[in-house]
Amino acid sequence: MIKPMLALSLAAISGLALADGVGFALVGHPSWQEAQSVMQNGRAIWMLELENDSFLLNKDDKFYTAGDHLQKTYVSQTDLLSVEYGWRVGQDLYTASDVKLLPSQLSPNDHPYAGWLYGGVFNNNVDVTGKSWRWGVDVGCFGQCAGGARSQAQLHRFINQPLPQGWSTQYHNELGVVLSGEASPGRLLPFSGVDITPKVHARFGNIFTDFGAEVEVRFGRLNAMPYQSANYGFIRADVKEVGYNATIEGAYFSDDTHKVHAKKQGGEVEVGYLWQGSEYAFSASIFRRANEMKEMSNATGNQNIVRLQFIYPM
Repeated sequence: MIKPMLALSLAAISGLALADGVGFALVGHPSWQEAQSVMQNGRAIWMLELENDSFLLNKDDKFYTAGDHLQKTYVSQTDLLSVEYGWRVGQDLYTASDVKLLPSQLSPNDHPYAGWLYGGVFNNNVDVTGKSWRWGVDVGCFGQCAGGARSQAQLHRFINQPLPQGWSTQYHNELGVVLSGEASPGRLLPFSGVDITPKVHARFGNIFTDFGAEVEVRFGRLNAMPYQSANYGFIRADVKEVGYNATIEGAYFSDDTHKVHAKKQGGEVEVGYLWQGSEYAFSASIFRRANEMKEMSNATGNQNIVRLQFIYPM
């Protein structure tokens, strides 16, 4: 089911045809000519995203423990349409429930240690009604080659936290490829200063394969298009069906000995705030992710994570 739904999400890009002075034309799939035009004539924007459970200052370091993501986007906008092309790099780290435990002390049902280091490209299209289409592809390294042990040790030395002890048990190296797609039919406007946007999204690859749906509610001084001035709070709820999660189940093409099982249903709830000026933007939120492992109780497996985003122009 998941693979056809991903194709459907990517195919949603075909719903719009619009042209302007720099030659945008979305007529079924992105084009190299359009990408070149946006990169040459559009606005360049950097985004740094940091996700970490340690930002809660409770020294609760477990499961999805850190995600560091850097993205460069080229954006061209009219009054009706925003078109983006860009690239991104990221490193995501996953650990056991207590990083102080030695390998011999780890339970066979604890969350495995895993790292995912990747880079990718993406295209995002949003019109003034909130209708949106997004696709992306990421290629990277899963396992020791992701550098998770060194990254987490350096961070823990910097913030004076106990050094992680279990990275020698992490999963084997594997080349990873993940395709992703996302689509929204547009936003609802029930009240002044409030909007509601539903979305469907999917990923397919040997690191992550899943399909899900989410709803985001924004309230405050809203913007109709990305990167326009805004000042608002938001609540987002997401549910998903999981086909494969290598950070729990191990590299898809390797025979890893420490294998546990990913739950087939998952989700998260996020609450946050965003300020967008004429050039710079900042967002802070906290999201609660549901337990992702069959072998772990929901009370133990649930997790709170802080997400910070900084957006600034070139």
